[in-house]
Amino acid sequence: MGYESGVPYGECLKRIWDANSVLGGTSVGRSGNNSRSLLTTSLVEMTACRFTIMNKINLTRKLSLIDDYWQPHIVGELNGQHLKLVKFKGPFTWHDHENEDELFLVVKGRFRMEFREGGREQEVWLEEGEMIIVPRTVEHRPDADEEAEVLLFEPASTLNTGNVESELTVRSLRRI
Repeated sequence: MGYESGVPYGECLKRIWDANSVLGGTSVGRSGNNSRSLLTTSLVEMTACRFTIMNKINLTRKLSLIDDYWQPHIVGELNGQHLKLVKFKGPFTWHDHENEDELFLVVKGRFRMEFREGGREQEVWLEEGEMIIVPRTVEHRPDADEEAEVLLFEPASTLNTGNVESELTVRSLRRI
């Protein structure tokens, strides 16, 4: 799948197939008066597609597109994982995730991650450049006194409120 303005990989493969068809088929070698082999054409097309989908992502610019708190936005995908950007302010909903671990990386600001486990409560403050991994089944709640900008790394199946349905639940995430 392509990111930013990239071309999806499947579209790249279609373009290569179409280019080979126009040049006389799918066999390797020269076709008619064409001076390039089909293999060379395919490699050139594939290289262009690969570079097209490898765009850098400017987190500061992407975060400037987010106005609402607690509304995660997808900025990338890899290996069944989503990279999400979100702004925190105030307390979130206590929740856990039965099947997913989550990584929280503070891009700007600070927040505390509160945990409840085995009848005990704990909190950990996270500053810019710091991250924390919350293991599956651990009840947690992020809370930010001031606005915090955060990058989340979690399986694509992860619902932001986990096992809890609330007014903060976001089922359909926007890509930015």
